[in-house]
Amino acid sequence: MAWNAPVPFASWVMLSAVLFSIGAVGFLIRKDPIIMFMCIELMLNAGNLLFIAAARYLGTMDGQVFVFFVMAVAAAEVAVGLAIIVAIFRTKSTIDVDEMSGMRG
Repeated sequence: MAWNAPVPFASWVMLSAVLFSIGAVGFLIRKDPIIMFMCIELMLNAGNLLFIAAARYLGTMDGQVFVFFVMAVAAAEVAVGLAIIVAIFRTKSTIDVDEMSGMRG
């Protein structure tokens, strides 16, 4: 199937790579767990964007199925992660990731 979108496929790949890079850098340099979750979501959405663009480029529906799966995993990750952050905040009155060493085994 021919790619008939006004934006070339390479542009979608570059946009996805830039979004993923911003998310990865944000995750690595920030200390706030809420911001870290947002960076993880940005990386997951960059992957979703690439899945959708590839599915459109290849003319299949497989990429969209993967996107639904990734969205379900992201929703579960956020629910569990926020519950952990709230539990830690209730016990330590801070959400600084450096103070969360109590979860180490």
